[in-house]
Formats: sequence, C-alpha cells, structure tokens
Amino acid sequence: MSGNGRAWAEKLLKALGKYKYVLLVAAVGALLLLLPEGGGGQPAAQVPEGRSDLFQVGEMEDKLEKALSQVEGAGEVTVVLTLREGPRQVLAQDGSAQEGDSEKRRETTTVMASKGSGAQEPVTLQELGPGYQGALVVAQGGDDPQVRLALSEAVSALTGLGMDKISICKGK
Repeated sequence: MSGNGRAWAEKLLKALGKYKYVLLVAAVGALLLLLPEGGGGQPAAQVPEGRSDLFQVGEMEDKLEKALSQVEGAGEVTVVLTLREGPRQVLAQDGSAQEGDSEKRRETTTVMASKGSGAQEPVTLQELGPGYQGALVVAQGGDDPQVRLALSEAVSALTGLGMDKISICKGK
C-alpha cells in the first residue's frame, strides 16, 4: 500500500472503533427487518377485518324481550325495533383551508395509522351506537297501565327513545 492508502485505512479503522456500537445497532436493526413477521417460523396470527362486536338488531330485541318479560305483570313479551341509522364510527380527519380571491376551498383527508406490515387503518375517534326510530312491545299484560308505564320506561332507558316513539300493545 502506498502511504496515502495506509493513512486512509488507519482513519477508517479509527472511525470504526469510535462508532462500533452505532454500527452494531444498525446491523441488528437491518437483520430484524429481514426476519419474517411473527418470528419462530410460525405464521403471524390473522386478525379478521370485520369486528366481532358489531351491533345486531335481533340480538338487542332478544335481550329486551328477556328483560321485559321479567317485569311484573308483563307476561310473554315480543319486541320489534326499527333503526333510523346503524352504529357508526367518527374518523379522525386532517384538513386544510385555502382562501382565494373570490372562493374558499377546504380539503380533508382521513388520518391513517400504521397497522404493521405496511397495512394502514383509519384512526377512530368515537364509536356511536345505533339510532333507534321506534319500538313496538307486545305483552300479555299490555292492557294494564302500570305495566305499560314500566315497559315504556325500560325501553326508553335502554334505547334512548322518547315515550312517544314506543308503542305498547296487549298480546294474545
């Protein structure tokens, strides 16, 4: 080696000694990026795209029937619910506004979060329950005013409906 090449090699060795821990961490990071997701040779657990706790009207009606049939004097109860709107999510949004000479322009985009492996999903700020439109309750004791009031109050408390949106009828 020439004198110039030897000096350069010594500088390189000195720099490697000085930054050996930084280089070691970078090498380990690169190695981890090359490993398959899930590690251990086993495939990563698959998370279903759909939510398992999605609202079902039939399930809510069944729960109401079971609970309302326990009201004294109600007897056998059947419940029918109608929805104004289903459950929904409020997503985080990022916006910008621009004002021109004669117009205002606003652009919004949904905020996305990394889910891992390059997948992204929207950021949920709030999950809202369903909006009920009305309820029909058919009960054997539906002709008794006290039972009607108790059933109406129970349905109102569980659904958020006003008394004017709940109909109580006497069943067979």
